[in-house]
Amino acid sequence: MRKQGLFFRARLLMTNPLMKLLSANGTLLADGATGTNLFNMGLMSGDAPEMWNTEEPGKIKTLYKGAVDAGSDVFLTNSFGANASRLKLHNAEKRTHELARVSAEIARDVADTAGRTVIVAGSVGPTGEIMEPVGTLSHALAVEMFHEAADGLKSGGADVGWLETISAPEEYRAAAEGFTLAGLDWVGTMSFDTAGRTMMGLTSADMVKMVDGLGDHAPLAFGANCGTGASDLLRTILGFSAQGPERPIIAKGNAGIPKYVEGHIHYDGTPELMADYAVMARACGARIIGGCCGTMPEHLRHMREALDTRSMDHPPALEEIVDRLGAFSSASDGTGDDEAPARRTSRRRRAS
Repeated sequence: MRKQGLFFRARLLMTNPLMKLLSANGTLLADGATGTNLFNMGLMSGDAPEMWNTEEPGKIKTLYKGAVDAGSDVFLTNSFGANASRLKLHNAEKRTHELARVSAEIARDVADTAGRTVIVAGSVGPTGEIMEPVGTLSHALAVEMFHEAADGLKSGGADVGWLETISAPEEYRAAAEGFTLAGLDWVGTMSFDTAGRTMMGLTSADMVKMVDGLGDHAPLAFGANCGTGASDLLRTILGFSAQGPERPIIAKGNAGIPKYVEGHIHYDGTPELMADYAVMARACGARIIGGCCGTMPEHLRHMREALDTRSMDHPPALEEIVDRLGAFSSASDGTGDDEAPARRTSRRRRAS
């Protein structure tokens, strides 16, 4: 373990732009939602957002600039579903490399004209298939799909790969190999959306052990994204921190809880709530903090101001998270070691 820690600290001091900026700033603000923002620009349900990289490049540039102008230090490319499995649903499986590359090229232009250092993170989502032995997707084919996406992102100028919303450890490991084959440094998050676990049963402690076991394929940073609400995500971040990980932790929670209103999904998290979440995420141990579904530029502006002007000198207790951000979706974090409050205990207070 000591040898591994020394190796990781050596990587930390290398030249990856993300790690250099993190070392200089201490905490980085990532971006918000991709899908929510694109739906507001006219993307229709069922359409592939990645097609807009070539069909509506101006709107993708607007998406990226929205995050940068709001103060994000890191923003993700519009390439979440740029893999052969997902694009096959749109008869575009042969365009994986192209669509990933173009997403990064547009992002590179936005970052290079921002007037400050901004990191382009190449988004890579799950394949949408279940891996062997439960499903039919082989490890070799999964590695090939992730490699193709990562190579496209690297060709387009991404500073780092950003794996997100993964549920299965087998898929996380396959992606790790794919990034390594492409020669692209990467970070990776999983979604803990099933009573404190991923859909495939991993706890926060399980993820730390898995990441530590990846050796030369390991990410520069790891964490959680999406899931349910911001409260649940912070409980997962506390679970990561309790393991004493060497790598920086990423927190990218949804803007509140999704609600179906008049035919559309809305998230009830206000900019003020997300500002509280950002301050608390840092207190929980996260160093790269952003939003996921429902998070708009206005949320990011409040998060930026909160991270720059407010502090919290202690990791919040579970009761404090509930009080400020709302109830957890389940009674425990999946490990059986805690019992969370079922509802708010008092009127929500603002993180100081």
